[in-house]
Order: sequence, then C-alpha cells, then structure tokens
Amino acid sequence: MKNSKLVIEVKELNLAIEGRKILSDVSFQVREGEIFTILGGSGSGKTTITKCLVGLLKPTSGQVKVFGKEITELNPIELNQLRKDVGYVFQGAALFDSLRVWENVVFYHLEHSHIKEEELKKMALTYLRMVGLGEETLELYPSELSGGMKKRVGIARAIATQPRLLIYDEPTSGLDPITSRLIDSLIQELRDKTQSTALVVSHDMVSAFSISDRIMIIRDGRVVFIGTPHEVLTCKDGFVREFLKSGLGELQALNRG
Repeated sequence: MKNSKLVIEVKELNLAIEGRKILSDVSFQVREGEIFTILGGSGSGKTTITKCLVGLLKPTSGQVKVFGKEITELNPIELNQLRKDVGYVFQGAALFDSLRVWENVVFYHLEHSHIKEEELKKMALTYLRMVGLGEETLELYPSELSGGMKKRVGIARAIATQPRLLIYDEPTSGLDPITSRLIDSLIQELRDKTQSTALVVSHDMVSAFSISDRIMIIRDGRVVFIGTPHEVLTCKDGFVREFLKSGLGELQALNRG
C-alpha cells in the first residue's frame, strides 16, 4: 500500500470560523485502498475535516487535495464532478423520509438521468444486496426500517455512484454492539469488493481498531498521532494513553477474540 496512489493529501489545514480556531495545522495522507480512521472525542474536529475534503467548508489556510485536485481551486461544476467520485455516509443515515428505499438508494440517478423506473429499481436492488438487504426492502419507507437497516440503505446510496472514495461519518453511532460489528465487516467487504478507499470518522474504538489500516487521533482540532492500530496501542504519548484507557477493556477482549 505504501506505493499506491495518494487519494487524500492534507497539508497544514487551518480553519477558523468567526475568529474561533476549529482546525490547527492538520496534515495527513490517505492512500488508495486504505481504510483510514479519524478517531477523537466529540467536538474534536473530525467531521469538520471531512467537510473541508468535499468542499462544504473553505479552509482559512493550507492545502486540501482529493484525487490530486486542490479542492479550493475547483469551480462549482468541477467540484460537483469530483463529489460524484466521493460517497458520503451521514451519521444519521440522512434518508429522505418521503421517498421509498429504492428511491433513496438511486436518488442521484433519479435527479441526473432519464433511466426508467424499472431499471432504477433493478439498480437499487444491486446495491442493496451489496449491503445485505433484499427485494423486500425496496418499497419500504425509512420510518419502517431499524437503525441498522437505515445505515445500510445510507451506505447503498453512497456506493450507487460507484465512488472511488467512501467517507463514513460515525457509521456505528447509535447502533447496538452486534449491529456495529456487522457494519464494520461491511465497510471492509465494500473496500475489498469495489477497490475503493475508506475514510472513517469515529469515536468507536473497537470499530477503529478492528477495521483500520491506520488511525489518526485528534484533539481540539490538532493531530496528536497517526499510525497503525499496533503503533497507536503502543504509543507513549500521554493524551493517547489516557484517551485509549476508556476503551482498553473492550480492545483487550477484541484482541483475545
């Protein structure tokens, strides 16, 4: 993986909103085919970084490159074209309540193509099957789905444009431990099946240490440490050791398993 292409390249990213510093000198790289997890507490700046990556927030200074393109230099048409290559799985799934499952999954194609309904349903079913759901879910509305099913539909929608990069914002948030581990397995399977790259934002340590090739720990908008799961676990940094303490019991059980 060291010789693979860079999908994300962030250098000295700074962001201030109304005079308040949100991100300070954030630098990291994500390579093609990697599962890279940003781990940190609530309000540490994890999701803000992803918003900079997809052009929803403009950095105060620094460089943000995705697929070799500097995000801040793209015009709206170029930015929309790049976003087609980036699938975003929102924390709360963010499904449209008034649309059925199949319409949610192929929403991009509903809006941007003239494909017939029958073909769109077939397309939706293909992606639903990739996330472990079947034909019986096609005509359901989000209100009829469990939390885990909503997450899966959100992931199906994210992969429906066949993106090269998938960004998961707190994919296991609000789910029970068993469903969380199923979502973890799904993230790995999709990376392997689609040869895509995954950037995961999480505070779930079990998830981070189960699926990640590398982990970046951030605190108050600053990068504290970047390394493999093993390097993070053996890191001597005081904050990293304290931060991991709360999840070490679960992590030790995971390692024994």
